[in-house]
Amino acid sequence: MKILFTFPGQGTQRAGMLQQLPDGDALLSRVRAVLGDETDRLDSAEALRHTRAVQLSLLIVGVAWARELIKQGVKPDIVSGLSIGAFPAAVIAGALDFDDALRLVALRGDLMEQAYPHGYGLTAIVGLTLGKLETLMAGSNTYVANINAETQTVIAGRDEDMAAVAQKALDAGASKATRLAVSVPSHCALLDKPAAALARAFEGVTLARPACAYLSGSTGRVIWEPRRIADDLAFNMARTVQWSDAVIAANQRDARLAIEMPPGNVLTGLTHQAGWQGEAICMERNSVEVARHLAKRLSQ
Repeated sequence: MKILFTFPGQGTQRAGMLQQLPDGDALLSRVRAVLGDETDRLDSAEALRHTRAVQLSLLIVGVAWARELIKQGVKPDIVSGLSIGAFPAAVIAGALDFDDALRLVALRGDLMEQAYPHGYGLTAIVGLTLGKLETLMAGSNTYVANINAETQTVIAGRDEDMAAVAQKALDAGASKATRLAVSVPSHCALLDKPAAALARAFEGVTLARPACAYLSGSTGRVIWEPRRIADDLAFNMARTVQWSDAVIAANQRDARLAIEMPPGNVLTGLTHQAGWQGEAICMERNSVEVARHLAKRLSQ
């Protein structure tokens, strides 16, 4: 039986999220060596209005908590991240150097925000099947961004266009339509050009074969080749998230304990919705001791 580490995407961030990290002083010292004084402001409420700061903060938090679990003997057999979460996943798998990840994520955030500085984003629709929602989206200039569960889909586009689709969805029986705390239209063709620019930056970075399975949140498939992992990381901003497929793939590989890195517990809920056959917990609400206990029980 195997252990899956999951890493969340944008929308889960909160002010102060870099405070009280495990081994935080040492990790943030390394971050400061790469990013400079920006490090001390990354998780402020003002900074988190910007995509760059959000994504960097999520990278740092994910790496900090995953490393702490590994230090305490809870080691992943599989890692997977939703959107920006793929970057800390790749770092923990040993495929991407942390310093390189900091530089690439900073660029990723800048490219995305510069392409769409305001008026665009993501909206989650709950309670409708993908087929029914796609019918409502016809001609709306919105895109399917995330397929998180059978009846949970995230759409991307201009604020007013998403609002119109959201109202149609509610009228058609959706239980919820929520504008997410994401300021860019991620995971659709609107980000093809920024993704291509990030791919060019990856040409100057050397990736390694991962030490554990790197499971793509975009394709739901495990990738071992460094070149293909680089492609997955560069272009995932413009590709639909297939999170339900990723969870199913982890299930099929005998993963029976899923541990979500902070912040939040979104992926834990989605994991359960995808028919997860084992335990699923988030570190936001559980201690390292709980994770160690479940991992030990899994190995017995």
